[in-house]
Amino acid sequence: MKLFETRISSAVARVRIALALKGLQAEADEVAILGANPRSQSPEYRQLNPQGLVPALLTDDGDLLTQSLAIIEYLDERYPHPPLLPENLVARAQARAIALTIAAEVHALLTPRVAARLKSIPGVDAESALAWNRHWIAEGLSSVEGLLARQQGTYCVGERPSIADILLFPQAINAERAGIALSAWPRIEAVMTRLRAIPAFVENGPAPRQ
Repeated sequence: MKLFETRISSAVARVRIALALKGLQAEADEVAILGANPRSQSPEYRQLNPQGLVPALLTDDGDLLTQSLAIIEYLDERYPHPPLLPENLVARAQARAIALTIAAEVHALLTPRVAARLKSIPGVDAESALAWNRHWIAEGLSSVEGLLARQQGTYCVGERPSIADILLFPQAINAERAGIALSAWPRIEAVMTRLRAIPAFVENGPAPRQ
């Protein structure tokens, strides 16, 4: 397998964590997403991935997969042990709900292309863009905290890390880097303490932006 990635991306971190939990290896192919002419927007990469985003995974069979959640679920179905979703159908839906809260309602509003668009609007400066990020991170983490209040277990849903934890970890790391203390959400903070003890998470979290 080959993973088109950049280590600063939280979406890439999700896939890297899933691969590590599965004990799988993927060749890394660096795709810059920042700067004046990033590789992600080049015609060659756009031909590979029309969205011009990372991650993208080239499977052992030569199929190209995009979108981190789709890639993670492919990995879970193709390599089922250890599972990344609970066995119980309701718990599986709950894990997906937490994952989607982060992917669709938080991360989607914080991407580099959203930041670039914000900064192009007259009157929006760097401080305003940072306030935007902090607002949506806090909104999203508050939603996740509420969902966790309905759960019992060591991790987000149950007694082993799931797709919910895989998405929470990079987002919580980025929240801390934005100056947001996780102590405002004690359930998230407790889950993060446990996840920080797992090498697959710690070694594959998003790298700081330079």
